[in-house]
Formats: sequence, structure tokens, C-alpha cells
Amino acid sequence: MNKLTAFARIPLTDRRTLAYAHDILMAAGSFVLSLYLRVGSDFMAFLPELWPGLLIFTFIAAVSYRVFGMNSGVWRYASLRDLLAIMRAVTATILIFLMLLFLVTRLELLPRSMPVINWFVLVVMLGGPRLVYRILKDRRIASILEMNARDRIPVLLVGAGDEAELFIRAMQNDREAAYRVVGILDDKGGRIGREIHGVKVLGRLGDLPQVIADLTEGGDRPRRLILTRPQQRLTGVDLGEIVERCEALNLMLARLPDLTEFKDAKSDPGLTVRPIQIEDLLGRPQVALDKGAMGDLITGRVVLVTGAGGTIGSELTRQIAGLRPKRLVMVDHGEFNLYSIDLEMRESFPDLCVRAVLADVRDRARITQIFREEAPELVFHAAALKHVPMVELNPVEGVLTNVMGTRNVADAATAFGCLAMVLISTDKAVSPTNVMGATKRVAESYCQALDLQGNGGQGNGGRSHSTRFMTVRFGNVLGSTGSVVPLFTRQLRAGGPLTVTHPDVCRFFMTVREAVELVLQASAFGIRHRESRGRIFVLDMGQPVRIVDLARQMIRLAGLRPDKDIRIVFTGLRPGEKLYEEMFDAAEPPVRTDAEGVLVASPRAVDFGILNRSLDELDAAAHGCDVPRLLALLQHIVPGFVRQTHPALLPQAEAADGAGRVIPRQLH
Repeated sequence: MNKLTAFARIPLTDRRTLAYAHDILMAAGSFVLSLYLRVGSDFMAFLPELWPGLLIFTFIAAVSYRVFGMNSGVWRYASLRDLLAIMRAVTATILIFLMLLFLVTRLELLPRSMPVINWFVLVVMLGGPRLVYRILKDRRIASILEMNARDRIPVLLVGAGDEAELFIRAMQNDREAAYRVVGILDDKGGRIGREIHGVKVLGRLGDLPQVIADLTEGGDRPRRLILTRPQQRLTGVDLGEIVERCEALNLMLARLPDLTEFKDAKSDPGLTVRPIQIEDLLGRPQVALDKGAMGDLITGRVVLVTGAGGTIGSELTRQIAGLRPKRLVMVDHGEFNLYSIDLEMRESFPDLCVRAVLADVRDRARITQIFREEAPELVFHAAALKHVPMVELNPVEGVLTNVMGTRNVADAATAFGCLAMVLISTDKAVSPTNVMGATKRVAESYCQALDLQGNGGQGNGGRSHSTRFMTVRFGNVLGSTGSVVPLFTRQLRAGGPLTVTHPDVCRFFMTVREAVELVLQASAFGIRHRESRGRIFVLDMGQPVRIVDLARQMIRLAGLRPDKDIRIVFTGLRPGEKLYEEMFDAAEPPVRTDAEGVLVASPRAVDFGILNRSLDELDAAAHGCDVPRLLALLQHIVPGFVRQTHPALLPQAEAADGAGRVIPRQLH
């Protein structure tokens, strides 16, 4: 085994030269051994004819090895395909030698049965060392066997690394495997021309059209392109561009899970091929998380999450539970959502102390009772109405939940001495043009004012407090309830069309897992940095994505063609919807923090006393269902809020100007 280890350390080019020299020596040795096996004790009588025949045979063998690519395979991955290559090269060598021998000597100088013996001897002498090397490396014989099932789905792999080798080996060893690998594309380009288990590296990813054409001509056209590496490890690859190329070439696109996801990648043949998900197209590199700081924030503390059954709230509970809090209190007003997340927590974390509380954040007395009973140290406030058109049609409900619900939770956090409260906000709070965005901006302002009050000032009701109030703002979450991805998925199932409001509408997107991880990271940063009081944490969302591009990509990922198989229909902007969302107001320039993926902004602060009195008026207007006054108060509290909607959806008490902006009755 020491010799094998030493051989493995030889540079790759030198190893190929040694292997080639070995095979040439085997050709010469097989010629001598074959003659001896044929004539036995008369061997010395054939010496005069042996030497010229030996030189010619060895030369022909050396050329045949090159022509048939016998040394392109890697001995470490030697398989049945390599043996077939050996047999082709040996057969060509014997036939060419026989023709030359016939032309020169009419097959009279050497025994005519000797070439037949030589064929078997040389195959054994070439294949035997490869077989022994592979068995010694793998310590098993089954790995050299390869199934050649032509009825399997032909696929082309992207990436010529460990993941590709594992997948190829799994497909070859599994009699029930669904795929047959017909080629490999090397995104780095360093292994072009080499083979892994007999599968050749045919070119770079940019050579995909030519590779497909060549394979098609050879009768091995692939039906799928499989990415073997995680996207962040693919060199110079735009996944969206790959999707478009696959559509043009009529290829399905899939991927392997990350190598770290395999339970036992080297022995498990059932490596799963997964479809490309829409979140894979974001192409955002993985943010380095400060797991230690996140653990210090959560571990051993009583944590309360409002809106725990929602998209963000449920992911918050999962990640918080994994950080081992002392107790986890889940609050939601939706019975089924709360039941679902409670069941999941009890199954996934049986040792965790969990309590599910059915309650509405709009009920101030109920929220106060919960805080008194549970005494939470950390509060994550995710409860909100977030669907823009729905809140636009029901502004009273939006104010009661998003504004008054936040005030109820924040006041309870102050009254019962919580360490911190984290408000989950949205990019729609920046320069809002809809009621939902305006209500979230008011909620941000209230938490910001309370946070500044705690910086040596007086809290609500004149009491001093040290509770941190942190707001984390981010954009759209892929796949969340009411978002565009589930809508497109449902429309795709129905055969289309996919409805997009406007060709130019853009949004920021992030996966729910990534968003919650960064929420926890921002919260841990805010607790450690007291100087950040009054600032808003904004998650780095990368570049905005055009919704129409997202629609086209989803159609392609379904194996269909945009505007041919599935139409895209533009329906016009919905009530309160903007073409472009912003993460920052012009007056709040972003500043990077030590926490990767987290920025801070310093929006204009509002005096707590003045804001509190305005919220009292807003509360009265909401409970009185006085929509015009409610809208006027929102515009008063949030400077720059200009509501845009469709005149047909306005109540009779409101009017709209020519630009579609709402003109509410004036304050009185």
C-alpha cells in the first residue's frame, strides 16, 4: 500500500507517461510469452525471427494505444469500459501485425496460432494490473462492474470532480439506476479529454451546443443536463443562462444535492437527482454566518415569536429551536397554522419546552396576559398583514394589525422588561405608495422611537427601560404565502397563462431560510452594538429581479417554452403596487456592518410623545372605520406617503386625481 500511496503522489502527467510505458512493455512481454507458450522447448529455434517481429509488434501496439485512447482512463476508476478499450486496441494491434506478417512472410516464419494466443495474453497483461490496482484502492470487486443498460435516460454532467465520480459510479453499480452518463462538461477545463469510469470529459460548459451535436450524431443524445457541483462552486456560470441554453437545446436541467447532504455518498447508490429550484437562480453566494453570536443570543433564553405559523414566523421558530432556547412561545391567531408548527416542533424537538398560544396581537389585554405568564426575554414580531392589494382593499384591518398590533407587542415588551424585540419589516415601507407599506413604516417608527427612548431616556408611560427594539427590513421571500412563486406554480399546473402585472416590474428576492438566518444575525449584532439604537437593519438582497424574467425561468424549469407552450399575460399594476421597490430611502444611506449580509440605515426619527398621540388618533379612526381620516393620518405620520390605486376600487368617500393618487378628506 505504501507503493500505491507513493504512486498517487506522482504528478498527473508523469503518471500517464508511466502508464503508457507500462503498456508498451506489456506488449513486448506478451509477444515473447505467447511464442513460448506456443512452441515450448523449441523457443530458441525461433530467436532469429523473434526480434524483428517483437519490434514491429511493439511499435504497432504503441500506436494503437494512442489511436484507441486506451490510456485516457484513470486507473483509480478502471472499469469494464476500460477493459473494452483494451480489447479494441489489442484486436487492432493483432490484425495490423497479421496483415504486415502476411505481406512480408506469408505467415511462414512464426506459428500461425501465435497471434490468437497473443491476443489473450496481452489483454490479461494490460487489464490485470488495472484490475489489481482498483481492487486494492477500493478493497472490493463489485466497483469494477458497470451496467450497460441502453434503456436508461442518457444524461450529460457538468463538473468533473468528486461529485461526478460518485454519481457515475452509483449509476453503473445500480441495476435499477434511471440514468446513463454519456459525457461530462468540465466548468474549469483542466480535465478535458480525460475519462472517469469510461465517461469522457468532452469540453467546457460553453461547448454545450457542439457537444450535444456530436453526441446526437453518435446516437447518444442526452436528455438531461445535471449540475454536479453546488452553484457557488461552479466557475463562471450563470444558472439563468444555462436554463436558457437547455431550453434552446430541448434539455431538461437538474442538479445533484450538495456532497455534504449525502448520508453515505461513497456507498449509497441512490444519489438523488433534483430539479432546479427557482431559488437556485438567485445565484447569491452563501453568507458567512456568525453562529456563535446567534447561539449567544438564543441559547438558554425564553423566546416568543408572533405570527409563528406564517412563512417567516415558522422558519424563525425552526431556526430558534435549533439554537436551544430555554422555552419557545409561539403566538398566532390562525388555528391551523399554529397547530401545524406546534406539531412540527414537538416532533422535531421533543426535548424543547414549547407552548402554542392562540391569540391576536390586536388584542392588547391578551398580549399583556401572555407576557405576564411567559416573561419572554426575546420577542420576534412577525405577525402582520402583508398582501398589498388585500390591505389596500381593507385599510382598517391593515392599521389594526400592522400598527396597533406592533404597538401592543412593543409596549408589553417594555412593560415586562424584555431584553429585546425584533420587528420584521419590509422594503415596501420605503417611500410607500400603499397602505401596507405605510403601516409597516409607522410600525418601524414606533419601534425606532422606543429604542431611542431606551437610550437613557424614558419609556412608555414615563418609565425608564433598557429594552432594545430592532427592526429588520428585507424584500420578498420566495415561496411565501401570497407571493408570486406559488401563484406562478398554480398557473403552470393549470396550463397557463402566467399573469405578470407589468413588463418592467422588479422585486428583491431572498429564500426564507436565508432571510431568517440574516434576521438572527442582525439581531445578535444589534444586541452587541448598543450604539446602533434607533437604526434599522436592512438585509443585503443583492440585485432586483424582473418578475417577467422569473416567470420565463419558471416555465423553462417546467420543461416548457415561454410564449409558445405557456403564455405570459400582462394584467396591469395592482392597487398600491410600484414598479420598483427600494431597500433604503434617499435620506437614509446604507452603512455596512461587521455582520456579513446586514446593512444599517438611520431613517428620520419621530418624537415618541408626538407619535404616540398620533397613534391614539389612528387607533380611534380604525376602530370607527373612518377610512378617509385613517388615510389622512397615515399621510401625516409618514411624510411622502402618496397612495396610488385604481379609482374603481375606491370607496365613495374618496376621490382620485388624474395620476391615480388618492385624495382623502382633510384632517379636522
